[in-house]
Amino acid sequence: MNGADFFLVVNFSIGLSFAVVFLIVSTRSRSRIAALWIAAAYAVASFSTISELLVAHTEWVKLFAVAAFATVLAGLLLIRVGIGRLYGVPASPVLLVTFFCVSIGLDLIIYDLPRGSWEHSLGYQTPFALAIFVSAAAVLRSSRRTAIDRVMAVLLVAAGLQFLVKAVAAVEVGAGQTAADYVHSYYALVSQSLTGVFVVIIGLMLLSVFVLEIMAEERSNSEVDALSEVLNRRGFDNHCEAALRRVRGPHAVVLCDLDHFKKVNDTYGHYSGDCVIRAFAELLRASAPENAVIGRLGGEEFCVLLPGVPSDAALMFAQAVRGSFAVQALPSMPQGFRMTASFGVAAFHNAVELPAAIRNADGALYEAKASGRNCVRSHRERSGVSLVML
Repeated sequence: MNGADFFLVVNFSIGLSFAVVFLIVSTRSRSRIAALWIAAAYAVASFSTISELLVAHTEWVKLFAVAAFATVLAGLLLIRVGIGRLYGVPASPVLLVTFFCVSIGLDLIIYDLPRGSWEHSLGYQTPFALAIFVSAAAVLRSSRRTAIDRVMAVLLVAAGLQFLVKAVAAVEVGAGQTAADYVHSYYALVSQSLTGVFVVIIGLMLLSVFVLEIMAEERSNSEVDALSEVLNRRGFDNHCEAALRRVRGPHAVVLCDLDHFKKVNDTYGHYSGDCVIRAFAELLRASAPENAVIGRLGGEEFCVLLPGVPSDAALMFAQAVRGSFAVQALPSMPQGFRMTASFGVAAFHNAVELPAAIRNADGALYEAKASGRNCVRSHRERSGVSLVML
C-alpha cells in the first residue's frame, strides 16, 4: 500500500466515523433532520475513497473514476441540504439534482482529456468548489451570527478554494496520465491529505454547532418550569439580567399570587390545581409585552419583569391581567367556578435595583392580600403602599 492508498483508507475511516457520530447527535439534537442529512453526506462521500482505490486496482477504471467523482459531489450536496436545515436556508432539490446531473455529464465529457490540461483540471474540480461555496452562502444568508457560524462560513469558503488550488496544482505538478496513475502520484498524496484535513475540520465545526445547540436546549430546559412552561426561578434571574442590559429604564416588576389556591388543591385535587397554574401562566404570556420576562417563583406565585415599562403602564398591565383572570373559565373546574389573583407592582431604574424592586413588589402584594385579595397594589417610594383602582 503506497502513501496515497493509505490516505484513501484513512479518509474512508474518517468519513464513516463522522457519519456515525452525526447519527448519534441526531438522537439528541432538535435539528435532528439536519444531523441525519450530514450523516448521510459523510457516509456517501466516504465511499469515493473506495472507488478511487478500485480505479487503481481493477479493470473498470472509467466506471469507478466516475463513481468517485459522483460520490464526492453527492456528499457535498447533501452537506448543503443539512446545512440548509440547520441554518434555516433550505436548498432547492430541483437545482441540486440538476447541478449533480450536469456535473456528471461534464465529468464524462472531460474524462478522455489530458489530465494535466486546464480543461480537465478545472472541469473536474470546479463542481466540488461550487457545491461547497453554496453551503458557505447558506451560512452567510442565515439569521445566525455567532462567532462559530462566522468561522464555519470561512472554513467552507477555504474548503471550496482548495478544490480550485488542486486544479492549478494538477496542471503545474501533474496528476498522472490516466485515472489509474492518479492514485500512485505525488499529487494524489497531497490531495488526499488536504482533503482529509478539511473533512476533519469541517466535521468538527459542524459537530460544535450541534453540541452548542444541544447544550443551549438543555440549559433552556433546566430554566423552564415544566408545569407552567414559563421560566423557573433560576431561569427568571438569568433572563432578567440579559433583558435589562438590552433596554434602558424605567422598568417595572409585577408579583402575582393566586388567591386561596390551597383550597383548589384540597377541594378539587392537584390535577385541577395544575390546570389553574397553566391557565394563569398562559394568560400572562398572552398579555405581557414581547420583551417581558415571566417566571414562576414557586407554588402559585409568579413574577413578571417589564423592561422599559414605566410604573403607570405596569399598573395597567397588572389590572388587565387581574380583570381577565377573574372572569376566565378554567379547565377541569366546575361550570361557573372562577379564580382571582392579587398583584404587587414596583418600579425601578437599573439592574442593580431589581432585587430591591422585587422586595418592594412583594410588600405591595402582601398589602393586596391583606386588603381582601383580587386587587393591585403599587409600591411608592415616598408614600408607601397605595391601592390602585382602575
